[in-house]
Amino acid sequence: MAKEKKFVTWDGNTCAGHVAYMFSEVAAIYPITPSSPMAEHVDEWAAQGRKNLFGDTVLVQEMQSEAGAAGAVHGSLQAGALTSTFTASQGLLLMIPNMYKIAGELLPSVFHVSARTVATHSLCIFGDHSDVMACRQTGFAMLAEGSVQEVMDLSAVAHLSAIEARVPFINFFDGFRTSHEYQKVELIEEDDVRDLVDMKAVSEFRARALTPERPQAKGMAENPETFFPHRESCNRYYDAVPAIVEKYMAAISERTGRKYELFSYYGAEDAEQVIIMMGSGTEAAREAIDYANANGKKYGLVSVHLYRPFSVEHLLKAVPASCKRIAVLDRTKEPGSNGEPLLLDVKDAFYGKANAPEIVGGRYGLGSADVTPTMILGVYENLELPQPKDHFTVGIVDDLTLTSLPAKEEMALGGEGIFEAKFFGLGADGTVGANKNSVKIIGDNTDKYCQAYFSYDSKKSGGFTCSHLRFGDTPIRSTYQIKTPNFVACHVQAYLRMYDVLRGLRQNGQFLLNTIFEGEELVNFLPNSVKKYFAEKNITVYYINATKIAQEIGLGNRTNTILQSAFFRITEVIPVDLAVEQMKKAIVKSYGKKGEDVVNMNFAAVDRGGEYKTLAVDPAWANLPEDEAIVREEPAYITNLVRVINAQNGADLPVSAYKGIEDGAWEQGTAAYEKRGVAGFVPVWTADNCIQCNKCSFVCPHAAIRPIVMTDEELKGYDGPSIEMKAPATMKGMHFVMGIDDKDCLGCGNCADVCPGNPKLGKALVMKAYDDSSDEAQKNAADWKYFTTQVASKQHLVDIKQSPKNSQFAQPLFEFSGACAGCGETPYVKLISQLFGDREIVANATGCSSIYSGSIPSTPYTKNAKGQGPAWANSLFEDFCEFGLGMAIANKKMRARITTLLQDMIASDKTSAEYKAAAQAWIEAQNDAEASKAAAAALIPHIDASAAAGCPVCAQLKEMEHFLVKRSQWIIGGDGASYDIGYGGLDHVIGSGEDVNIFVIDTEVYSNTGGQASKATPIGAIAQFAANGKRVGKKDLGLMQATYGNVYVAQVAMGADQSQCLKAFREAEAWHGPSLVIAYAPCINHGLKAKGGMGKSQAEEAKAVECGYWHLWRNNPALAAEGKNPFQLDSKEPNWDKFQDFLEGEVRFLSLKKAAPEEAQELYDACKAAAKRRYKSYIRKTQEDWSID
Repeated sequence: MAKEKKFVTWDGNTCAGHVAYMFSEVAAIYPITPSSPMAEHVDEWAAQGRKNLFGDTVLVQEMQSEAGAAGAVHGSLQAGALTSTFTASQGLLLMIPNMYKIAGELLPSVFHVSARTVATHSLCIFGDHSDVMACRQTGFAMLAEGSVQEVMDLSAVAHLSAIEARVPFINFFDGFRTSHEYQKVELIEEDDVRDLVDMKAVSEFRARALTPERPQAKGMAENPETFFPHRESCNRYYDAVPAIVEKYMAAISERTGRKYELFSYYGAEDAEQVIIMMGSGTEAAREAIDYANANGKKYGLVSVHLYRPFSVEHLLKAVPASCKRIAVLDRTKEPGSNGEPLLLDVKDAFYGKANAPEIVGGRYGLGSADVTPTMILGVYENLELPQPKDHFTVGIVDDLTLTSLPAKEEMALGGEGIFEAKFFGLGADGTVGANKNSVKIIGDNTDKYCQAYFSYDSKKSGGFTCSHLRFGDTPIRSTYQIKTPNFVACHVQAYLRMYDVLRGLRQNGQFLLNTIFEGEELVNFLPNSVKKYFAEKNITVYYINATKIAQEIGLGNRTNTILQSAFFRITEVIPVDLAVEQMKKAIVKSYGKKGEDVVNMNFAAVDRGGEYKTLAVDPAWANLPEDEAIVREEPAYITNLVRVINAQNGADLPVSAYKGIEDGAWEQGTAAYEKRGVAGFVPVWTADNCIQCNKCSFVCPHAAIRPIVMTDEELKGYDGPSIEMKAPATMKGMHFVMGIDDKDCLGCGNCADVCPGNPKLGKALVMKAYDDSSDEAQKNAADWKYFTTQVASKQHLVDIKQSPKNSQFAQPLFEFSGACAGCGETPYVKLISQLFGDREIVANATGCSSIYSGSIPSTPYTKNAKGQGPAWANSLFEDFCEFGLGMAIANKKMRARITTLLQDMIASDKTSAEYKAAAQAWIEAQNDAEASKAAAAALIPHIDASAAAGCPVCAQLKEMEHFLVKRSQWIIGGDGASYDIGYGGLDHVIGSGEDVNIFVIDTEVYSNTGGQASKATPIGAIAQFAANGKRVGKKDLGLMQATYGNVYVAQVAMGADQSQCLKAFREAEAWHGPSLVIAYAPCINHGLKAKGGMGKSQAEEAKAVECGYWHLWRNNPALAAEGKNPFQLDSKEPNWDKFQDFLEGEVRFLSLKKAAPEEAQELYDACKAAAKRRYKSYIRKTQEDWSID
């Protein structure tokens, strides 16, 4: 009896992790997007006790870096355990040195790779083949998959082949497009492959393991006379790989009914035009072939699976003899090469062959750029030309070097009966999670096939999301974003004026809008362009006030379940009763342990999803005029580049749009032009209650609330409440307003939470519902524009470093970032920019802080009225400290040259006395920040005048004028970068003694990649790769570095003590040597249980310090030079009784009771004990005798 097929709705990462678990005994891992979920699944399954093919759980070891993971894989293999890893992009490149060793030593490992772009002119976390192509010389075999089902089927082939062949494999598939695409796929289980495992080869592998019982030496050094022939001795193993892979592919094909070959052919038997490619683009190519061949064409496709070793024999066999022309498509770019890798391999295969077809090559899909069937048809049409274009590009418009093929109008070629739906949401509003749930409901409970893919902008929670869902009665091969949906849901009404959400919506389609308006008010709100589209395309329009319903139910701003229910009811893609039943089952599963009230609220959300209404579409709307063009006073690049990308239309820009910025450089200050207006609630200021403490501004993560100080003349341009200023004395008599930027606020509420207000009258800030289209919102926007463009900064009137209050009179030179609402990190980054931004240079580690600090086209670092501001750059994750040191030593070298040149000028009898005096003054003041500013201002006119007069030395000096003011060098990274992958660099840079400031933002997890454990994660915390709670204590990074003696170190938490935080930054920057400031930063990954969530992030910092979880201290070497103890403990004696309450106020700790209930209290106690030990060690530090005698 044939085995009953089982289907699951999984993404590519889950499939790869599932198969890898079967064949692995050890997994050495390190997180990197988009591969991390594979390792996370393996870790979760191991924690649950799942057994592999060998009857055991997998031992999962997180390492400090990908290089470390590869080393651990290598060692584990040599010790006799079948070992796998999961990685991508720069992570894979860090593994290359060990990959040469693993392959050279014929060790049977599989590296599962969600193939991703390697950072070049910019970082891109999305998919192409540039990473795996950098490994083709390592000796690893390379197996490619093009769909989620192929990942499920062929991952087993990689493992089976590696075991028998003794050749390690890279098993790769396209990052995001396949790794994160959900599909209904047939499940491969252990019993499906168990009998295929070559257990004799496994036994032989174990017998070769390093053991004192049979001692051998491996990894020897070798001299010239033997190395070459010895290296060639491995050839027979590689020669055998194609046949071995072919054998296992045949076995999988027989068991699944899906045919796989090393080079799989699809299309007409007598095809004349053939495309050769690999990866997810092959699925789109099949759709194009079906359409074209049904219309009389003879097109074919060769899908490459086994890329290394490259079997010429099998390739030639796959290409039809009728083929006259071939287009080879590569998903990578190799500048300077005569062609990309696959193209060169194919050309080589046909070299010298009789009647060889004409071969051309092209590039497509870099950085996950979409490749559609329509684009593929353009490639075939190019092959039909008398002289096909070679070295072409697909899917872009190259108007500079003219590589691109002509664009074609998109057609819906996804197959008959496929229903396509798009959902526009706001990051962390639950839209993506609800759609993942929807596709699982349909996939797991009906015979329908389904697919889900999710696209995001680069902001964190609060950013743009678009969910692409497809459903049908036949398998879905459309590996590209939906271009022609049947249904569109817009969950944020502001998007109607920001994005073209209706683009491609089909004739007679359906549209659902979440809006606070109805009736005539809604009609007036809709732009003419939207109403016109509704009428012209005969769209059925539905609307619902899910925001109001969610508030009535008690769900806050979580509208996702309401809108998910509305979708099922409107579209009826499955019976409504079934949908409701399954949604409620999912709710019980997700929220059952949170209490009956939470379950009932979500049940109510499902039931009330039917409260949508239909908007009558007036046919006359088809004749409405175009919306009035918005005229803005802004630079052309904002209009022509930044706004286009922000509107999600970046794919429409031609190559020429980037002329002049080919190196990836971007203007600072573009974030100020976004003005998204997406907050559900914004602060409202009551002047009579305000005590002008500026605490709200100090903690705002997005610099959206600021104290505005106006003269009498400036006040005339403002119509609103203000307060006469009494202090500081330099501002006495001026007028104070707490300016609020509603359109850039994300509504977290931290400002209102920290506001002390007037003890008698109450808080000065209260959060209120925000309507971006209201008259009040328009006035507030106009006021903000007036404050920021017509009111001069008054920061020169006070010492901005003296107090937290004064610091907020300084213009933030970091504003409106893409960080999450309530982010615990950005208030610190903003403060640094206020204190030192006019002379700040930043080396930023890859991670959350780099993504919110610099993601095209948004640059939150900005400039002051003089055009000065932070200069910012990101290199990599692992080298951020070395990168910053490089900046510092370059600055040091150039300033030394300036000193030498000025000394030459002083020695010259042709130099004026005034010039000499100014030069000498700069030489003496150059290492003092404020003094160097004054000295530079006095010196520059002399340099300029003399350079204009023809002085060659002054011409050199003029080139280097920007080095005159002492720079404030900051090196910024998270705990993953600082405690783990970049720790060696951090330690070395601190040990260099150079004048750099390292700022570590400690969220205690890898925030950017989804919350994996780092060495900053405390005992007991649940995190990815610590599914049962972390078992090892947190590293005390600060105290470790303080042992150098010449390093300024501080631990801060601004929510607990704003003054201590400010003082630490001030002292760190003033210290002429290395400094390290470590800041506690609550993160959305922590799961704050307090009502308001991340709106209580500042309060959470205060709680952490109060209970002893986090400690405030400073270690200032300047005091040691005076014979004083450099260590100062700024925390008060903790209230240890509140420690466990603090832990249980965060999901990362509270969920330990569910994951490991028997051990939860033991781990809580261990966490508290560790905190007590740290505190006592700090007490001992305060008691040290540092007297010079």
